[in-house]
Amino acid sequence: MTTRWVLALLLGVSSGCAAPEGGGHGAHGPHDQATVHHRFEDAEKWAARFEDPARDAWQEPDRVIAAMELTPSSRVADIGAATGYFPVRIARVVPEGVVYGVDIEPTLVNFLNLRAHREGLTQLIGLVCSAEDPRIPEPVDVVLVCDTYHHIGGRVDYFRRLKASLRPGGRLVIVDFKKGDFPVGPDDDHKLSREQVTEELRLGGYEPSEQVELRYQYVLVFR
Repeated sequence: MTTRWVLALLLGVSSGCAAPEGGGHGAHGPHDQATVHHRFEDAEKWAARFEDPARDAWQEPDRVIAAMELTPSSRVADIGAATGYFPVRIARVVPEGVVYGVDIEPTLVNFLNLRAHREGLTQLIGLVCSAEDPRIPEPVDVVLVCDTYHHIGGRVDYFRRLKASLRPGGRLVIVDFKKGDFPVGPDDDHKLSREQVTEELRLGGYEPSEQVELRYQYVLVFR
């Protein structure tokens, strides 16, 4: 089974551009390309779940985007973009900028590009990444990692390398689940405390800036 995670509440599978450390939520072993393509071949079906309006109540996308401090010309990358829940919203905030929606699953990236074309979002570009490298084609102002950080393997090194994809003064925004028994998110033993995230990113060369409290999640901004 694929080791990527998008909505644990809905699917119990992971979806992001990084390999999990010791296997992610719902993972059963190494990355299996054949299984991945089979599981996500019907992107329309997954989009109906990933983009379920009920997600808005707990994901609180407007508050997440506000924490990103975007301008109309911002350049943004979303690592673990899936079918575009955040990239589409961000693209509408940055009409003069660019949004790179990167994901390890080609079927989802194809869906995202078709969606961007259909919705007239010429500033939104879907890109296929690898487990080790998000392959952001140019330095950006903001990198968003939503509901994916806890699946990234070798996180300190991964994010240390990611610094090359941030412009001077750029921001890294991490959104992930608080510890506790909630109706959404992975099992508690797959969650990371904000203290652990902060310490790992300090080691990777980032300085914490702001925090925002969501219903079931934290938003941590690093510079």
